[in-house]
Amino acid sequence: MNLSPLRHRDYRLLFIAQAVSSLGTMVTYVALPYHMYALTGSSLSVGLLGAAELGPLLAVAFLGGALADSVDRRRVSLLTDLGLTAGSLALAMLAVAQSSTGLLYVLAGWMAAVGALQRPSMEALVPRLVPSADIPAVAALRTLVGSLAMIAGPALGGVLIAAGGLRSAYLVDAASYGISLICLWQIRRVPPADDVENPSVAAVMEGLRYARSRQELVGTYVVDFVAMVFGMPLALFPAMSGTLGGPAVLGWLYAAPAVGALVASLTSRWTLRVTRHGLGVLTAAAIWGVAIVGFGFSHSIGSALAWLVVAGGADGMSGMFRMTMWNQTIPDAFRGRLASIEMVSYSSGPLLGHLEAGLVATLTSVRTSVVSGGALCIAGVVLCGLLLPRFVAYDARAPE
Repeated sequence: MNLSPLRHRDYRLLFIAQAVSSLGTMVTYVALPYHMYALTGSSLSVGLLGAAELGPLLAVAFLGGALADSVDRRRVSLLTDLGLTAGSLALAMLAVAQSSTGLLYVLAGWMAAVGALQRPSMEALVPRLVPSADIPAVAALRTLVGSLAMIAGPALGGVLIAAGGLRSAYLVDAASYGISLICLWQIRRVPPADDVENPSVAAVMEGLRYARSRQELVGTYVVDFVAMVFGMPLALFPAMSGTLGGPAVLGWLYAAPAVGALVASLTSRWTLRVTRHGLGVLTAAAIWGVAIVGFGFSHSIGSALAWLVVAGGADGMSGMFRMTMWNQTIPDAFRGRLASIEMVSYSSGPLLGHLEAGLVATLTSVRTSVVSGGALCIAGVVLCGLLLPRFVAYDARAPE
């Protein structure tokens, strides 16, 4: 990997903050559904956590982007870290009090909303902390952090729940936000431009109009959304595990894509030579679709895991190219608002993908759902390439 961005003190502090808090978030990612199931014994109640989180997230996502473009991004990150710490401590109290499910839904919504307020500011901080030449390496480091958190976080969460109960898992998450707070506090202030607008509906609409005017940016949102809606088989992993070895292999299926993304980030130095980032995103999304089709046809756990690792590697590659395009081409005044658009796309795509996969599996079969989803992903990627020529032709070497 290219580790050169870590030579910048403020980015190094941000990297540590994101790495530690991401790990804690993934611990709660495991603990919260387990907590709900322990209270209710109902898978439907667990599934409704997604709705409890998505609503508040969508409600404040664009506000978070407007705030990131109008106030000190470091201050927004600090205040939201305090809000997330408070939420984790409240969850720890609920784990001891054995309270109602209603409060658990409320706190799940709170964590999602505060996280949605924070993410645009955290993402928009990066281009202010490193030079443009380091952006591709930063994208690889961000993929590394996410992959490690997705692999280690659920494992750590399971160990904590087994050893010390739900309370210990939530307290570890709260501690991770505390470490993040310390790191963010030491970063220099990142004030907005002097002529910036105050947060408003007009400012949000201006950000949407700017995004729509940049076909290469629209392509990054649409291609990822298409891939996640049609080619996201996570909801079918429990059913697929029944034919691949039973419950013992289920955790392997969930971990395999993250392993692929980790490998992609650890071997990412070659991506510095890529300048056709739009074409790179399209290629990666097509590889994802092909890998999902291969997974659907797999009849052994080895083959299934291999295809999922390939899919995760392609997803990691796509993420690196998308982040590079965003951070190198979006004006600083719009970075927060466009980060909120990306967050909405990134969050809603997988949830709709779960619904699509489950519906098709109910009407046909599990394997048909997986294979058809991968095939539709490939078709959707090809269609995006035909409809978005400026996205395909984008070259970072071309003059503005």
